Amino acid sequence: MNVNKGKSCEIGPLNAQKRREEAFQVRLKAARFQKNLPLPNHPCNGDENLFCNKIGNFSKGLPHNCLGEVDLCAYKALIQALKTGNPNDFESIPLGGVVKLANPQAAYAYDLTGPDSHHLGVTVPPAFSSAWEAGEMAELYWQALTRDVPFSEYETNPLILAAASELSGFSDFRGPKVNGAVAAGTLFRGDTPGDLIGPYISQFLWKDIPYGATTIVQQYRTTAVGTDYMTSYKEWLDIQNGSSPNAPLFDPTLRYIRSGRDLTAFVHQDFTYQGCLSACLILLSFGKSALNPDNPYLNSKTQGGFITFGAPHILDLVAKTAQAALEAAWFQKFLVHRRLRPEEFGGRVHNRLTGGANYPIHSELLNSQAVSEVFSKFDTYLLPMAYPEGCPTHPAYPAGHACIAGAGVTVLKAFFNESFVIPNPVVANSDGRSLLSYSGSPLTIGGELNKLAANIAIGRDTAGVHWRSDGIEGLKLGEAVAIGILQDYKAAFNENFSGFSFTKFDGTTVTI
Repeated sequence: MNVNKGKSCEIGPLNAQKRREEAFQVRLKAARFQKNLPLPNHPCNGDENLFCNKIGNFSKGLPHNCLGEVDLCAYKALIQALKTGNPNDFESIPLGGVVKLANPQAAYAYDLTGPDSHHLGVTVPPAFSSAWEAGEMAELYWQALTRDVPFSEYETNPLILAAASELSGFSDFRGPKVNGAVAAGTLFRGDTPGDLIGPYISQFLWKDIPYGATTIVQQYRTTAVGTDYMTSYKEWLDIQNGSSPNAPLFDPTLRYIRSGRDLTAFVHQDFTYQGCLSACLILLSFGKSALNPDNPYLNSKTQGGFITFGAPHILDLVAKTAQAALEAAWFQKFLVHRRLRPEEFGGRVHNRLTGGANYPIHSELLNSQAVSEVFSKFDTYLLPMAYPEGCPTHPAYPAGHACIAGAGVTVLKAFFNESFVIPNPVVANSDGRSLLSYSGSPLTIGGELNKLAANIAIGRDTAGVHWRSDGIEGLKLGEAVAIGILQDYKAAFNENFSGFSFTKFDGTTVTI
């Protein structure tokens, strides 16, 4: 190292040797804290062992037969590679076409802050034949059928009202309800504090974003109304086998997000933590009164936060937690659950109802209005997809978008005042070309951040690429990742700081 050999000019409470030891101890204590946490079990729903033809598990991109059932030799090769973790074994997995698997080796990655990806657990997802799975799939069919309904028309649209009515009758549908029933105001929403207050879309997906020396207006490219994909059986089977998809059809007009279709387009083209980054920049523009009251610089007479407890600090943690959340998701996806995607399940529904196979799908779904409506419109029972390529080539559970959103929103709730009322709230008009003033119930930072997380998670459901439980449990996993990282960093500050305190997605308060 080219180090100046002259006399040191360093000042401070610790000399270089003591500082080095202190830095080591900070890292060691954080690592020991994470190491000593109880190890979770990682149970799955049992579908992989229950069905010898693997109809209950993800297999997209591998070769399949005419029913869309995976070639068992190819599936065994995937499992063998996942068991060994040997990079060479992954190169031997047979593919069905040109589309590659999406980064399964990320499941083994280590991170140097926060909990290890293998040290966090999630609940067991619904089983293939369960009433829970049937309710989630019915919701997805309804989301596909109503993609073009503006959120502003939910209270009166016949399809929306039919969806709410039917989902209310499912024996194990777990979306939010009012007095035991799904309503237009709860349909396709999340279940965290603030999700059911005000417009469907979070203010953080509508309001202008201060972006350095410019401003980003949140009008986005969306896909053309009425365009759905993978509704013919041949197209569906080709995509399962890894064929290249057709190009999407875009609306030439940029729009504010005003419908499920617009939301699916946003979460199709966004980069990993885009939504949380935008929210952070909007929140910073609100000034000091929007910061968490525990921020140590709010009452300082001589200092302001910057590198610590200021914009660079918050922006860094939003990005940092996104990567760690994805690592946690990928471990669960590939090494624990390997849950099939909704589009794969749609193929099972189609072959069951057309007599091609006798899959044990719950009767509540098979006899549903949602499935009947899809067949009437498309002449198949396949799930209409918002994206021509369908889902990505990694398993469903939990949702990566949801994990990122859960982590980023948790960081933002830790640094900002959740009870702060957002000024000048807006709502998109029915064609998405303008914003109108919103004058309903006050919208708080905490509630709108939770809603942002739900929008991002459930937007992927509306596209047909994820299940409700993928998103809801993904948010919780991302939250756990962020909490673990914040715990590690708590010991890294010099300021008199009492700790991070915020409301979790389940409504409880946590202090770190």
